[in-house]
Amino acid sequence: MVESNGAELTEHEAELYDRQIRLWGLDSQKRVRLARILIAGINGLGAEIAKNVILAGVKSVTLLDDRKVTEEDFCSQFLAPQSSVGTNRAEASLTRAQHLNPMVELKADTEPIESKSDDYFKDFDVVCLIGASTAQHLRVNNVCREANVKFFATDVWGMHGFCFTDLQKHEFAEDVAKYVVVSKPHEKPKSETVYSTVKCTLEFPPYQSLVDFDCKSTSYARQLKRNGPALPVQRVLQKFRDEEQRDPAYGKREEDLKKLLQLRDSLVPELIPDKSFDHVFAQISPVTAIVGGVVAHEIIKVVSQKERPHRNVFLFNPDTCCGFVDLIGADK
Repeated sequence: MVESNGAELTEHEAELYDRQIRLWGLDSQKRVRLARILIAGINGLGAEIAKNVILAGVKSVTLLDDRKVTEEDFCSQFLAPQSSVGTNRAEASLTRAQHLNPMVELKADTEPIESKSDDYFKDFDVVCLIGASTAQHLRVNNVCREANVKFFATDVWGMHGFCFTDLQKHEFAEDVAKYVVVSKPHEKPKSETVYSTVKCTLEFPPYQSLVDFDCKSTSYARQLKRNGPALPVQRVLQKFRDEEQRDPAYGKREEDLKKLLQLRDSLVPELIPDKSFDHVFAQISPVTAIVGGVVAHEIIKVVSQKERPHRNVFLFNPDTCCGFVDLIGADK
């Protein structure tokens, strides 16, 4: 099946990760133990993702962030202590993150993402961008595709959550259930569930496919009616970030709401009600926990090559408090 590259776990690691080994198998845990993860953007969502992948027992996690800790971070950022206001967010998060699992190599990088060369991203197995601009998403995604590095772009705006995944060509093992009849003729029918492991392959489109996707197309109307305007809302919020070089701020609520409605009317007219932008300020802790848990789970599935990953956009709808997966830019 899928190779684990000869990695071995120590006796202490086998004891520490016993529950996970029972859940997804020794070979999968060995692959997890080799994974090198980059998380760029250590806000509340970044902290949730970092916590979960560190606890899973990956080889290393690099926290990349050039921003300072602010009071707004304390809505959901639990790795940086409140005494760290004004210091670098990645460095402030390092100590608590390391306490989660001393066996994982952790590093804080305080340089801006745009200063990083293409080779920088090629040293990782998974790159996860949080709070990035569209230009940064496109650039890093292209680099990752060239180097066969798995790419995630994720964000939370208030109560709205989003994650885009590009795994290029991804191979994984999946357990398939079959029902086998075990009763003899003329007996009451009786069956047993038998699981067999099969190797599967999925192909993912690049981030450019999300940028080019037309939310107003008639082919997408059914999904909009069923799931709500979560994707158009994400489009507007991302455009706001690109133009303002920041996210909507509660201190500028009226000004930012006006800008958001203008962007909505120009990008996706008649698709989003005004009330959808009422809760897009800061990062709400329960939402970062949900979206961060989903993204971290997807990262673990990818590096362990166990279970079918989401393909390819996850969205959290605050109106229903439910998440859903949409396939954007590729054929089913």
